[in-house]
Amino acid sequence: MRLLLTILILLISAPVWSFCGFYVAKADAKLFNKTSQVVLARDGDRTVLTMSNDFQGDVKDFAIVVPVPVVLQKGQVHVGDRKVVERLDAFSAPRLVEYFDEDPCLPRIYMEKQSVPMPTAPADMSRSRAEALGVKIEAQFTVGEYDILILSAKESSGLEIWLRESGYKIPAAAAELLQPYIRSNMKFFVARVNLKEFEKRGFQYLRPLQMAYESPKFMLPIRLGMANAESEQDLVAYILSPVGRAEVTNYRTVKIPSNMEIPIFVKDEFADFYRAMFQRSYEKEGKNSVFLEYAWDMNWCDPCAAEPLTPEELKKAGVFWMNGQDGPATRNFAPVPRQSNVYITRLRVRYGRPKFPEDLVFQVTPNRENFQGRYVLRHPFKGEANCPEGREYRKGLRQRVEQEAQTLAQLTGWDISEIRKKIGIPGSAPVETEPSWWEKIFGEDKDD
Repeated sequence: MRLLLTILILLISAPVWSFCGFYVAKADAKLFNKTSQVVLARDGDRTVLTMSNDFQGDVKDFAIVVPVPVVLQKGQVHVGDRKVVERLDAFSAPRLVEYFDEDPCLPRIYMEKQSVPMPTAPADMSRSRAEALGVKIEAQFTVGEYDILILSAKESSGLEIWLRESGYKIPAAAAELLQPYIRSNMKFFVARVNLKEFEKRGFQYLRPLQMAYESPKFMLPIRLGMANAESEQDLVAYILSPVGRAEVTNYRTVKIPSNMEIPIFVKDEFADFYRAMFQRSYEKEGKNSVFLEYAWDMNWCDPCAAEPLTPEELKKAGVFWMNGQDGPATRNFAPVPRQSNVYITRLRVRYGRPKFPEDLVFQVTPNRENFQGRYVLRHPFKGEANCPEGREYRKGLRQRVEQEAQTLAQLTGWDISEIRKKIGIPGSAPVETEPSWWEKIFGEDKDD
């Protein structure tokens, strides 16, 4: 089981855009099967980690083991709201936007565009048995529908034995992966479902787990989740900070290809496009890079795939700071002001053991430059456009559409001939060419 719900393009006759455009579709986490999602709200040494699991099956079989840097007390563990994670996903998802060419014969007035922000707990497992195996139960409590243990251990083999004897289904290679965390003096957050509480509350799904702690270590453990994985896994991390963009320090953080013009038919195939584009980018980067999909101030968006989160929603996502004032990183998170002072970074990781031998280590930077995975559809002007500018526009249209086809093939690896078939003649109006000199004299050659 996984640990964490474990070209530059030449623009031909193109106007210069900032962001904006008409939002069409988004590539949210549901686009990929079994994508884990985590939210990390970080300020200074304080972190609130939200784990939204993708567990499918009987809840009695659910359990997670997460290395944590400190011993957590009951007040530092909280059951979160899955809808807030879904809101973060929708707000930051890569998006498809569309523009409509203006009549090239109309006089143009150029203006500078300005963006306006807008099972039962293992109590029956005697502590003496745990101690004999070098395992110490640092804390034990129930939060919502989860039974929680905080463990420390001297040896990975002893911890592995104790977890198995306590009814936890852990990977066969767990000891090997647990040992580095033990050497680093990390603790282990262990959770499973309290069936009585789960049934009493009447939930149909498992809610996210949140933990708040203080540590100079800003990392996310992923190695345990690789132990019994049959294939590569996907993870989306939403990092919230009052400072700026987050990045991974021990792997390359690269931007997902963005701001590309692609053919109009992709509007009906955006999910297939994004999956193919991401896989191709992942392979080109050596399968060992972390991809930046979105980085933006949470107070506004352009274009919006979803409205920014409200202060109450950000509070539920773990934001505990208030315009420079300290707030306690505990279960009762501090309120968020109307101006949220939150910068969101969305990172996507596709990882496997050979290419990701280390856990993810993050740092927050002062970089507040906006970035988004954004893909552009440009609809041709469908009118007559009988003017010199219109004729020039029509001449360049076929070339533009061919460039869009080439771009799509480069991004996805799709067959260029199939792409051309789907495009057909650009726009609904025929592509006009300049009459030859003899046609200007004799006119078109028509049969009587």
